[in-house]
Amino acid sequence: MTAPVRENLTGLDLRAEIDRLRKERNAVILAHYYQKPEIQDLADFVGDSLELSRKAADTDADVIAFCGVKFMAETAKILSPEKIVILPDMDAGCSLEDSCPPEQFARFRAKHPDHIALTYINCSAAVKALSDIIVTSSSAETIISQIPEDQPIIFGPDRHLGGYLNRKFGREMLLWPGVCIVHEAFSETELLKLKAQHPGAPVAAHPECPPHIVDHADYVGSTSGILQFAKTFPGDTLIVATEPHIIHQMELALPEKNFIGAPGADGNCNCNICPYMALNTMEKLYIALRDLQPWIEMDEELRLAARKSLDRMLEMASGTVGKGDLGRP
Repeated sequence: MTAPVRENLTGLDLRAEIDRLRKERNAVILAHYYQKPEIQDLADFVGDSLELSRKAADTDADVIAFCGVKFMAETAKILSPEKIVILPDMDAGCSLEDSCPPEQFARFRAKHPDHIALTYINCSAAVKALSDIIVTSSSAETIISQIPEDQPIIFGPDRHLGGYLNRKFGREMLLWPGVCIVHEAFSETELLKLKAQHPGAPVAAHPECPPHIVDHADYVGSTSGILQFAKTFPGDTLIVATEPHIIHQMELALPEKNFIGAPGADGNCNCNICPYMALNTMEKLYIALRDLQPWIEMDEELRLAARKSLDRMLEMASGTVGKGDLGRP
């Protein structure tokens, strides 16, 4: 379904109205760490994508309002088919998902019939259905360690995460050439300048970053893992190389510490803010709860096929979801 037409909501107490509709609709509101602070602050749960979907599935809510991007809302629908899943803006997509159309992925798989497909969760439900095992940045390491070294693997759609895992495990996984436009935007030159300005400050980076950023990191892990590292590192300043809205949770948990977002491009641009996540607003969340749209529709055959690859991941690494163990020092 298409995103709702923007309305003039001037004078409306959006927070109060969202709280009212949350109760009326028996809705649970989920916010990814990359959402704006005002959305994080009103959410029932804030976290990584799969972690959020699993928490929502465990509630008795009738409606899931997922403040994230489309593949995340699809995952919530895969795990909670009986619930209505709404996304404030259906145009909130993902460059990794866009880089891997299911038709092309199916043809790629057909050319490599001896390979199994390990697929990063940042992909469409259709690509999940074509995959053998879904991985998250928290679970990938645990899962790869269980796959025999002589088993050929296709890894997609993130070539930087796949390359990081290849280097760490000495594997030669065949990589799909997708990238996250946010993590791709970080500048090595500007990061080195920032490290010089804050000598001794560690760098925490997401494995979606390219090697020239990851190589300078003291910790590499998922957003949940980076948040956990922020709570345990001994210093008072941390440089964070992922989407900067995660810093809001760090500042809430550790107001006495200093968190600095790694710069992109010339050090002044906002290119490391996810433009897709930014499409979700308080106004759109209110309208989505009011109208119960735009909502996620999914064919049951597709849902069950996608669920198989997710369930396989949970069988192999359920304890890692939301734990951020990848790159643990």
